[in-house]
Amino acid sequence: MAIGGGIVPATGSSQFNELTYVTRRAFIPKMVVQLYNSTPLMAALLANSQQATGGVSSVTVPVQGAQFVNAQWSDYSGSFAQPAVQQGAYNAEFDLKLMIAPVPFLGMEGAVQQDHAIIPLIEARMNDATNVMMDAMAYSLYNNTTDTQQFTGLPAAVSASGTYGNIDRSSYSWWQSKAYAAGSVNPTRQNVLQYISGTVKNGAEVPTFGVCGFGTWTLLAQDYVGQEQYVITPGTGFDNSSDGPQAAFRALMVAGVPIYPDPYCPEGTLYLLNTNYLSLYVHEQGSFVFTGFESTLPNWQIGYVGAVLTIAELVSTKPKSMTVVSGYNSLTL
Repeated sequence: MAIGGGIVPATGSSQFNELTYVTRRAFIPKMVVQLYNSTPLMAALLANSQQATGGVSSVTVPVQGAQFVNAQWSDYSGSFAQPAVQQGAYNAEFDLKLMIAPVPFLGMEGAVQQDHAIIPLIEARMNDATNVMMDAMAYSLYNNTTDTQQFTGLPAAVSASGTYGNIDRSSYSWWQSKAYAAGSVNPTRQNVLQYISGTVKNGAEVPTFGVCGFGTWTLLAQDYVGQEQYVITPGTGFDNSSDGPQAAFRALMVAGVPIYPDPYCPEGTLYLLNTNYLSLYVHEQGSFVFTGFESTLPNWQIGYVGAVLTIAELVSTKPKSMTVVSGYNSLTL
């Protein structure tokens, strides 16, 4: 009987190759991951993540956009004008997003590997599920502007226009970020310092870090030859396994603000961010949780399938403390 139409894959098929790749003897007992990029933005957001609790599908953040009371000068009589109740509080609403990474396991794969497995296939797939989710999340943080099923990314969170968190920036200027056009120039210490100063003036706080594309960052680095650099290693990388990519990031310091290269940030764009107000809100029941395996026998297949789930959203609670600069020159690397 020919093998390959059912559970055990035929010699030469992609599944057969996958099994032999991770079970042959005399292999180095470590799978070297080639696919994923280390991203400082994801590392910062995970380190600063907040928990969303309860049976919720959205996060509500109360924000103050106007003063509640007025101060008055008075003489020694102590008289003052009649006060008025003023609205100063608003609710910013953010919908949590669901990401799913199915983990399949054919019924005969465990039997084929048995004691010959150097790298257990299930362990490799579980690690990969987390890595591939991190990769997709990092990409959406910079690039998603229209897909409502993905994270609401930085283009919407750090902007001077549009509606964000159900608050219209055209009506409430205090909800606007600073947006600058660099004007097709190279990034330098001088002009980055200018934008940092503009951020402080607008939001009353210094950004905690900045991110830009590698080509943009390299041009900035050329203005730093011989200058101080800052290295940060935020613990582990995308996971705690030695098989996973490890994160170590080098930054250039401008006025005390570390500027990091991020592989997912669009070239020519610099984001100046503040992690006091920028977080990844993760639901307490959806922080890379595994559903467990279920049999695929009802579908006439010997095997199992489970899924890793994440329920989260990027939330900026003070957009005016952050800035986007676009139009920088960049190198092609």
